[in-house]
Amino acid sequence: MSPYDLPSRRALLGGALAASSLTLTPADAFAQELVPTPECRDGDEPTLPQIEGPFYKPSSPERADLLERDLRARVVELSGSVLTRTCKGVPRVLIDLWHADATGEYDNRGFRYRGHVFTDAQGRFRFRTIRPALYPGRTRHYHFKVLATGKQLLTTQLYFPNEPMNARDSLYRRALELTIANVENAMAARFDFVLDLR
Repeated sequence: MSPYDLPSRRALLGGALAASSLTLTPADAFAQELVPTPECRDGDEPTLPQIEGPFYKPSSPERADLLERDLRARVVELSGSVLTRTCKGVPRVLIDLWHADATGEYDNRGFRYRGHVFTDAQGRFRFRTIRPALYPGRTRHYHFKVLATGKQLLTTQLYFPNEPMNARDSLYRRALELTIANVENAMAARFDFVLDLR
């Protein structure tokens, strides 16, 4: 099974749950039910760009699992697709993710909560990480660079819905909200990036 093939909810909840605390099998079950964000329609506008911010660091490791051993935050199964404006999946797109830790700090010396993956043949990607903490002036968010090789680079940020700080963060945009499903102590989140490609 590829990392993009989600098992059925019944199979997962019917006794096939893994014992490890770092597995996110309940959220895996919910992730397959999350609707695309935004739901792609032919001719959609591209995903809004946003600033890179001061904490970007190049050359992140290629890895989908960003979890650390000393977890102090909710685990998030973060997935989605990269699509053209005509709703076609874009393969081999580099998805670079970085974000704050459970205390609102960025690792600028190493690569904690930093990593990149490439989309599969259908344009899908997945990360396993945590819900980042707030820090002064900012609501919860993830940073992304989405690079369709030789074609286009999108730099943007994604946000959690229903966060009180959203209204006070000048960078927050509703169009960049994740779709969220809560499962016990974990979360499943989804966002589909739309690039200005046909």
